[in-house]
Amino acid sequence: MTAYAERKANLLRIVEGALRAVAPDPALRSAVKREDNILAVGGREYDLDRYDRVILLGAGKGSAAMAATMEDLLGDRLSHGLVATKYGHGLPLARTEVIESGHPVPDEAGERAAAALLERGADAGERDLVLFLLSGGASALVPSPIHGVSLADKQEATRRLLECGAPIGEINAIRKHLSRFKGGHLAETLAPATVLTLIISDVVGDRLDVIGSGPTAPDDSTFADCQAILDRYELCHRMPESVVRAVAEGCAGRASETRKAGDPCFSRVRNVIVAGNGMAVDGAAMAARKLGYTPVVVDAAMEGEARDQAARLIRLAGEYTLGAGCAPPPVCLLAGGETTVTIRGAGKGGRNQEWALAAALEMDALGTARERLAAMSLGTDGTDGPTDAAGAMAFPDTASGERSEEAGRALADNDAYTFFTRTGTLLKTGPTRTNVMDVAAVLVDPA
Repeated sequence: MTAYAERKANLLRIVEGALRAVAPDPALRSAVKREDNILAVGGREYDLDRYDRVILLGAGKGSAAMAATMEDLLGDRLSHGLVATKYGHGLPLARTEVIESGHPVPDEAGERAAAALLERGADAGERDLVLFLLSGGASALVPSPIHGVSLADKQEATRRLLECGAPIGEINAIRKHLSRFKGGHLAETLAPATVLTLIISDVVGDRLDVIGSGPTAPDDSTFADCQAILDRYELCHRMPESVVRAVAEGCAGRASETRKAGDPCFSRVRNVIVAGNGMAVDGAAMAARKLGYTPVVVDAAMEGEARDQAARLIRLAGEYTLGAGCAPPPVCLLAGGETTVTIRGAGKGGRNQEWALAAALEMDALGTARERLAAMSLGTDGTDGPTDAAGAMAFPDTASGERSEEAGRALADNDAYTFFTRTGTLLKTGPTRTNVMDVAAVLVDPA
């Protein structure tokens, strides 16, 4: 096996390790136990005999897979269910209806899904237990615009926020304030039922108010925060007029805020995280160790521009080739989190592909040291941007020689997908039915 083939195989094994660690079924079965009619979750027990109905609701890229596990755990005790997930992520379920909808830009199917979830939620009573399955992507998958803001307006607002490179916390702050579902509003609808939300987190720091825009969690953000975000990215003149007006009305106190801590609607709500990015990074580290690499977690909360974060990690890898790292090669440098891309060009790609392209260019700048490196960046949901790839891999020759100029043009045009299609080093996993942000790895081999 050539050095290239071996490194590629090693990167793919690390990808497999990361995804295996955050698959919904084992994550849920580790967090949720049932013995007879007792459901045990995170040190608390729920006696199913105390409830008239057990209702399953959910939203997110992992919601169908999560529902399959919960159907198995609950058996005949489950009354009925409804989950919304991304196109292509659904599964045939026995007692749970699945609605597929658009992501990252919301669509009409998602609006119908949100309405159906709210309708079923409003039907829940004081003697019902509602299990809400929340995973990444929920913010886009279940749009429920406030009065005066159309779905088309929310679609345009989402596009503008994605294009400007705003981090997910800021994007979701605005989403929450334009929604009848997010920002604790679902909890308000579900009251007075007992609510247990089981969460696969796709947010750095696992902030409950940001994951899926916090449908069952208190919200710390305000309309004033939303106005500051619009001002920071100079969006006031590029956003739909209805969105700018809704934020201004909220700032003036003429619109209701999202639900805040201490609101009675949260008195019977519990939010439990069952999987997150740290588990994926740990899974990648375990796979790397089995391959003979010493895993080094460089950044467990990677944020910022994808190209900048890639360059930083490759420069650090260059230091390891000189013996300046904390361990001698072979080493696997790892980072987890979610970067952003400020769209400047008209190309096709996603943040993980852009990360890999920037990594390839930075490798080329290292000279002969690049021959000892290989890198990849993976979107754990299996979809990176509006493409069929989950990310991409970079090798010593990816952006060297004649390819260097082509790679530079592709990066400037945000066209990583086209570039990596030519090199044949896209990562394609298909829908993983989970989502815990991204995992990046750089292999540093011995001299």
